[in-house]
Amino acid sequence: MRAHLVVSAFLGLAVVITACGPQRPTVETPAPTAQPTTSAQPTTAPLPTRPPTPQHRENTTEILKRLGGQLCPDSDFTCVTLNVPLDHFDTAPSKTTRVVFAVLPATGERRGMFVTATGGPGSAGLASADSHVTSYDPSIPEHFDIVFFDQRGVGASGDLQCVEAAAAFYQSDLKSDTPAHEAETIATARAFAEDCVRQMGQAESLPYLGTRQAVEDLEAFRQAMGDVKFWLYGESYGTQFAQTYTAAHPDHLAGLILDGTVDLTLSGPDYLKEQAQAFNDVLASVLKDCNAKQECAADAGGDALAVYDKLAARLARAPMTFTFPLPSGGKAVRSFALADLENAAANNVYAEGGRMLLQRALAAAARADLVPLARLAYDALSLDPETLAAIPDPTWSDAVYYAVECNDYEYFSGTAEDRAQAYLRAGDVVDASIPRLSSIFYGDLPCAFWPAHADPRPAPLTADGIPTLVLGATADPATPVANGERVFHRLADGFLITTDGGAHVIFGRGDACPDEIVTAFLVEGKLPAQRETRCHGVIADDYVSLAPADARAFADPLDALASAETEITYLPEYYNWDGETTTSVGCPHGGALTFEAAGEDQFTLTSCAFSSGFVMTGRGTYNSDDDRFTLDVAVTGLADGKLNYAREGDGTMTVTGEYGGKEVSFTK
Repeated sequence: MRAHLVVSAFLGLAVVITACGPQRPTVETPAPTAQPTTSAQPTTAPLPTRPPTPQHRENTTEILKRLGGQLCPDSDFTCVTLNVPLDHFDTAPSKTTRVVFAVLPATGERRGMFVTATGGPGSAGLASADSHVTSYDPSIPEHFDIVFFDQRGVGASGDLQCVEAAAAFYQSDLKSDTPAHEAETIATARAFAEDCVRQMGQAESLPYLGTRQAVEDLEAFRQAMGDVKFWLYGESYGTQFAQTYTAAHPDHLAGLILDGTVDLTLSGPDYLKEQAQAFNDVLASVLKDCNAKQECAADAGGDALAVYDKLAARLARAPMTFTFPLPSGGKAVRSFALADLENAAANNVYAEGGRMLLQRALAAAARADLVPLARLAYDALSLDPETLAAIPDPTWSDAVYYAVECNDYEYFSGTAEDRAQAYLRAGDVVDASIPRLSSIFYGDLPCAFWPAHADPRPAPLTADGIPTLVLGATADPATPVANGERVFHRLADGFLITTDGGAHVIFGRGDACPDEIVTAFLVEGKLPAQRETRCHGVIADDYVSLAPADARAFADPLDALASAETEITYLPEYYNWDGETTTSVGCPHGGALTFEAAGEDQFTLTSCAFSSGFVMTGRGTYNSDDDRFTLDVAVTGLADGKLNYAREGDGTMTVTGEYGGKEVSFTK
């Protein structure tokens, strides 16, 4: 076994089903930051024993008001909290938990409810609700109530976390090449399971956090909203959730959309083996894409595949030391391990933009600069670049990831030690056959020690009478495209939409082909003209060359400032920024950059140098509405000066001011 990593946020595995009906929930005023309750009795009045019929359904706004709805924090959605049984399948439930749903009522003629189950397991749907809606064709929120939710235990529905345990585990270099290393690997997985359970608390709720229970929370919400049928969209793990709901409550779906699809018929080890192979294959395609692009190949100094493999082999022997620029403006000597490389690589092969960032970082590593890869690794693990402390992420829960996975899947049999040993033996063939990122296979090793049981699994989904779109991409590493193809072939009324290349999850990314098909399906009730549709896509965004190490390579100040804009734009910390939190980063050749939101993105540069000899102090802005970027900086280094730079939305760049004792004015 090589370095261990877990594919956070979008890993999906198998699911469960039961024929038993859910217990009716109660409703309470939303408390988005509260922990889940396990009180002996519901604390609020029960819902009506019978929801309104479709002919007499209340207006959505009226229903939300009756259910105690309140505006979700920093959102256009209204949050409703349902107090549901902790165990929906207990005939006399005594404990409850709270689950928060967010609703954006249709702005025009309502045609139904469109519910999204997001990825993970462990992602907070409420956190992405508003951004999802901005990606929709306007006709969708016009005609549908848009619904997102935080699955039980996640975010507003409990915020169960084990941040420190997860950060330590994901950075572990786990090995199984000797009996001693195997014993150490097993001990590390056991320690994580124990530490995570202790840090998250609510241990008594662990058996009830799996998908089987969670889909009944959605069914309780459907009843509360008075809709006989609705449209359900699942992305990544959300397809696991959506298929489970469909199997349990087929009579309540008008349509189903599966995007980045999980094949529920695979065993855990079989799914993870296929996924590890896909990560290897997509990574290889990203590196080959670099080789095919002149600028990328030039920056990498030749074969990007060879660069990656050489670096991985070097790190497998021992970690490397490097100097990292701190957000405070100083520098720190750091260690870079194989786990860091694999976390950086795996986290950035999901989509075209991240793949280009990875290409740039590997090209920098070919020049003996590990800083860009370290930035990607810290971002992947949510580590503070200054201190390397784990940063809590309210939009994601590793604790719930494992709570769901270890309930939904059964990994081998026997004692915990027996199961762990069997897991390692299953990994031997994976390591022998998959040259890169085989560590993906070991993501669920802690399930051998997790205090939960495996829930029953559903029969293969046919979804009779439910028109279903199955979306996928050939370059999807997390839910390999073959998963969706197998699901599609079993469906009674399925349609397959595949992007060549493309990202993990393809709807709502601005690609006309899948977006128009999904919009027509929802708004017009229009099915695709053929059972299978191919959409054009790419492996990675257009490559952007690295900044020169020395400012003497610039032809003029305009070239230097245009390069500075590029480096700011593609800093991983800014590229993946949440658009809200004030954030500082260390500049590669000294100094620091801070960015914050104030109507537009605002930058503060303090002795910041992206190329040696061009040191900037001042301010800048980026306005996304008109795609305009500016810098107003004093410059020191090879020459002193004061420069004003602007890049307009049409690509025109200008610089004016004084540099090296001369007035300058350039336009390109």
